[in-house]
Amino acid sequence: MTTPLLTLSGLTKAYPGVVANDDVSLEIGRGEIHALLGENGAGKSTLVKMIYGLVKPDNGSMVFNDAPFAPQDPRTARAGGVGMVFQHFSLFDALTVAENIALGMENAPAMNQLAARIREVSQSYGLPLSPDRTVGDLSAGERQRVEIIRCLLQDPKLLIMDEPTSVLTPQEVAVLFETLNKLRSEGTSILYISHKLEEIRTLCDGATILRMGKVVGSCVPAQTTARDMAEMMVGDTLKSPQRSGTIAGDVILTLTGLSLPPASAFGMPLRDISFELHKGEVLGIGGVAGNGQDELLGALSGETNVAAGMITYDGQDMAPLGPNARRAVGLLSAPEERLGHAAAPNMSLIENAMLTGATREGLEKGGLLNWPAAREFADKIIQAFDVRTPTSANAARSLSGGNLQKFVIGREVLQRPDVLVVNQPTWGVDASAAASIRQSLLDLAKGGAAVIVISQDLDELMEISDRFAALNEGRLSTPRPAAGLNVDEIGLMMGGAQGLEAAHV
Repeated sequence: MTTPLLTLSGLTKAYPGVVANDDVSLEIGRGEIHALLGENGAGKSTLVKMIYGLVKPDNGSMVFNDAPFAPQDPRTARAGGVGMVFQHFSLFDALTVAENIALGMENAPAMNQLAARIREVSQSYGLPLSPDRTVGDLSAGERQRVEIIRCLLQDPKLLIMDEPTSVLTPQEVAVLFETLNKLRSEGTSILYISHKLEEIRTLCDGATILRMGKVVGSCVPAQTTARDMAEMMVGDTLKSPQRSGTIAGDVILTLTGLSLPPASAFGMPLRDISFELHKGEVLGIGGVAGNGQDELLGALSGETNVAAGMITYDGQDMAPLGPNARRAVGLLSAPEERLGHAAAPNMSLIENAMLTGATREGLEKGGLLNWPAAREFADKIIQAFDVRTPTSANAARSLSGGNLQKFVIGREVLQRPDVLVVNQPTWGVDASAAASIRQSLLDLAKGGAAVIVISQDLDELMEISDRFAALNEGRLSTPRPAAGLNVDEIGLMMGGAQGLEAAHV
C-alpha cells in the first residue's frame, strides 16, 4: 500500500480563551477527495491555515509526500505542492485574467507564454478561460475558475478548496465536479470544505468531522446520510425548519420600476424591478453572485438613493428615508458582507448590537447611549442564536464567520421587523445553525412579517420560500409560487433569459 500524501499528527493551536485545534490527527490519501466537516467554530479554518502556512501550530507535526512538512508561509507551502482556493476570491477587478494569475505566481513566465498556458490548462480541465478578459467583467463562476487555474498552473499535489460551490449555479457545480474528478484521476488529492452535505456525499471519498477543535469521527460520505453527518458535526439531533402554512396578508412593500445605474465601473445596474410583497410571506430571490443582489439590498435598506415612487412601504414613499429612518418604521435589512458591512470588525458585540438596534431597542436617549441595555440586548442575541463567543465584550472579528453570521441575523430578527431583507442569511453556516436561522425567518413570517431572502443556496430558497424570483444582470423575473419548481428549473432561471423562458413553459 502507498503511504498517505498528508498525515497530520496531534496538531494543536490555541488562542486567548479558545483552543481552535486540539490534538487533531488525520490522513489524506493520494488521489483522494477528502471532506473536512464541522460546525462553525469547529476549527476547520485554523487547520487548513496550518497546512497552507498561514498559521503555525503550537504542537504536533505534519508529513507531506513522505517528508516532514512545516511551511513557514504560503509561499513555501505552494513550493512544496499545496494549493488553496479560498472562499473569498483575491482578484483585482481592473486587471485581466492573465495579469491576476501572474500576480499569484512566484516566477511568472512572459505574458504571451502565460496566456497560452492558461488557455491550454483551462481547456484541458473543462474550465475554459480567456486570459485577455478583464476580471471585473467575469461572473462569479468564471472568477472561481481564475483562482483554480492559478493553482493548477503550479501543479499542486494537494488542492484545498473552501466552500467552492457557494457562488455557483447547479450547472456550474456539475462542471466543477467534473474537473475535480479529473484531478483525482490524475493523482491530485483534494481537501474539500463545504456545508453542503449532499455535495459531500456525491463527491468525496472520505470525511473527517471536527467538533470544538477535536476530531470526533470519520465516515465514507457515500455510505452516510446527510442528516447523520450533520448530527455527527453538532453532536445532537438535527431539527428541520417547520413551515406554518400561513396565508399571505395585505401588501406591505411595493417596488415599481426600480432602476439604478451601477455604483462603480464593475457594478451591476438594476433594471426595472417591480413586485409586491405581502405580510406573512417569504419571497426568495435567487441569482449567481454579482447580478445585482448587493444593489437591490442597498436600495431597500436606504443605503442607496432611489427616485420617488420606486419603493413604497405600507403606503409611504421610502425615497426620502435613509437606513435609520427605515429601521424606525419597521423595514430592516442584513447585508451579505458580515465583517465590515453588517458588523464593525474592531467593535465589540455590544457596540455592534447598538449600531442597528439603538432606535428600535431603546438603547439611546437624547444622544446618550444606554450601555447596560446594549449589553443585555447583545447577550440576548448570543443566547437566542447560540453564538459561540466567550463574552459579548469580544470584538466582532474574533468570531468565526458562521458565528458572526448568527449574531448579525439574530440582531435583526430580535428587533421584530415588519419587513426583513436578508442577503445570504446562512452563507458559511453549518447545517444546524442554518436550520435555526431559517426557522427564525419562518417564525417571523408566521408572526405576520414579510421576509425577502436573497440567496445563492437553492435548497435554502426551496425550503423556506412561498414565492421565488431570479435575479440576472440586474433584472428580476416575475415572482412565481415556489411549490412545484425544481432545482434544475431554478438554475436555468438564474442563468438568464433562456432559463426564464423555459421556466414559464
